[in-house]
Amino acid sequence: MTSHNELRLLPWAGPDGKPCYLSTDDDDSHMSRLADNTEEIQLGMAAALVAHALEALDDERTDPDELRCLTADLADALNDMLRVATSRGHRLTAPGGSTHEGNDGPQLPAAAVG
Repeated sequence: MTSHNELRLLPWAGPDGKPCYLSTDDDDSHMSRLADNTEEIQLGMAAALVAHALEALDDERTDPDELRCLTADLADALNDMLRVATSRGHRLTAPGGSTHEGNDGPQLPAAAVG
């Protein structure tokens, strides 16, 4: 659950490439479910991309242009996975309601405040 002072990092960026955040205390809200579903799709696509990359690397006939394209796709997928991991890590809580290692959870970036 997101408390009033915590924001959920969403699994997509805004049109300008900046992170998007959700402020809600309802893990079952439409936006929360949309974010959860998007994360699951991103995870599935990344897994399929890794499998394809392993096949391409095993094939000596793989074209260098295909490998460059594959590398770009893998970098995009890795960026998505880092965003998902960051978001999920911030939402983990220890028994008793405090977050791990004394972390107060995600905070709104200073540049976005105001």
